[in-house]
Amino acid sequence: MAKLSRRGNDSVHWFMSELTSRVVADTGNTNDRFHLGKVMLQSFKDDPDFVMMIDGATGESITYGEVLEKTVRCAISFKSMGLQTGDVIILMAPNHVDVAIPFYAAFYLGVIVAPIDRTLGISELQGTFSIDKPKLIFCQSEKTPDIQFALNELDMDTKIVTFDKVDDLCSFSEFLEEYGDDSPIEDFKPNDFDPEETVALLVATSGTTGLPKAAAVTQKNLSITSPYLWCRYYKFPTPTRMALVGSPLQWLTAIMHFIISPMLKYTRLQTSQQLTQEHAYHLINTYRPTHSIFSPTLMTTLIKPGDREQCDFTSFENILLGGSAVPQELIDEMKAISPDTEVLDVYGMSELTNIAFNGDNAPPGSCGKPLGCFQYRLVNSETNEDILEPNIRGELWMKGPGIFQGYYNNPEATAEVFTEDRWFKTGDLFYRDENWNFFFVERIKLLLKYKSNQISPVEVEGVIRQHPGVMDVAVTGIPDPECGDLPVACILRRPGYDVTADDIKDLVKESLSDAKQLRGGVIFVSAIPMTASTKVHRRKLKEMALELERE
Repeated sequence: MAKLSRRGNDSVHWFMSELTSRVVADTGNTNDRFHLGKVMLQSFKDDPDFVMMIDGATGESITYGEVLEKTVRCAISFKSMGLQTGDVIILMAPNHVDVAIPFYAAFYLGVIVAPIDRTLGISELQGTFSIDKPKLIFCQSEKTPDIQFALNELDMDTKIVTFDKVDDLCSFSEFLEEYGDDSPIEDFKPNDFDPEETVALLVATSGTTGLPKAAAVTQKNLSITSPYLWCRYYKFPTPTRMALVGSPLQWLTAIMHFIISPMLKYTRLQTSQQLTQEHAYHLINTYRPTHSIFSPTLMTTLIKPGDREQCDFTSFENILLGGSAVPQELIDEMKAISPDTEVLDVYGMSELTNIAFNGDNAPPGSCGKPLGCFQYRLVNSETNEDILEPNIRGELWMKGPGIFQGYYNNPEATAEVFTEDRWFKTGDLFYRDENWNFFFVERIKLLLKYKSNQISPVEVEGVIRQHPGVMDVAVTGIPDPECGDLPVACILRRPGYDVTADDIKDLVKESLSDAKQLRGGVIFVSAIPMTASTKVHRRKLKEMALELERE
């Protein structure tokens, strides 16, 4: 059995140890080093003038001192209305400054936060509410009719609070007035609870296929893994000046920054608008952020030739690329645009509550070496035997105190991904080299099956990207009753090129075996469909392949 560990950067852990030790010294409870509510509260008290967040859409900002005042008032209101540790609140709103207030207030009390997609339809809301059973829902007023209808269908008497003021609806300010009081802020005490058992977040995850699930993540999970986001950087207590957070709160890329930024004192640049190419350019040019996490699809859009001249990327000290396979060509192109920016291929998932590898000095194409908070195995998915040799593909299994508790109110789905001794089966294929650098290959569920052959969409995409006329590509499959899956390439042309379907098919024919040919055809698209977290939207991609004309 291959079990590996590696220490993260000492600086971040020394700083976190100093901060959490002050909390423990005050409370006398050693478990409070994992009580994120108490640690965040201490951080807000330490530097009240520091700007925690800027909404790039409006220019509005909020300081630690303002956050301290509002979150304590909100936590008092939660207590007054009867919320207890383990109750669930839902947040479904854009990333304006107010969305962080109930988020942090809930952490003080051990109330579970479930950030969900604010574009969900009524039936999707019903499914979510039936599992989460929220006591309180925060949203924008435009969404209240759908929310109320879904609650009525479930016969649930859940209170709705809107961040914006509309007649006949309870606004956030009115909620604080109704349930709050004038007790001194300094008298407030967070709830005591066991951070190892207390769920902090329900993180939306659907994997590649199937119905959406919620990964139940505890406060201890997050307190252990969050510092590793900065395991390779040495500037503390502030590893970067400003992080551009483009994804909505329901995605891990936003949650990681919400959790760790108060403690490490860097400003979050977020936006209550959708992060289009034009808006991203405005944020980057105006605020000059120094760090961000992008999906490969969004990064490809941002550096599109003919458009990228409108944006100055040189303010970035580092950019992390993740969420799907990262082409080395994309990293090279980004480095050519901004030579002093460090561009890294990272791997993480909701169930791991953060990134999974340290990319320090990783060779091209690698996600990096193991982190100290996890154990790692590569396993033959057919025999469940460990793969001990380098350069052999296997499913990545992981174990450690940072891994999520399970899927909330879904024991069947939980049992599918955990072994009896709590190894988590990621569902992803990896291999490692002789130096224990890990390389992501493919989501196992994304693999296409043509007759008796497995086809990796990532492999086919990598070949197609070599064509100078291809800006971006995503490969999916259409069903065939005799053969299984027929690969289809959805192509975004590079401006100024007249690439044809035959050009793409010929390139694949020259490079790959017969089983991997584009028997489903080629589709030229104006954009690759993306999820709210800017990953390739695989379900919509398959719908496009079935509905659009294929050449």
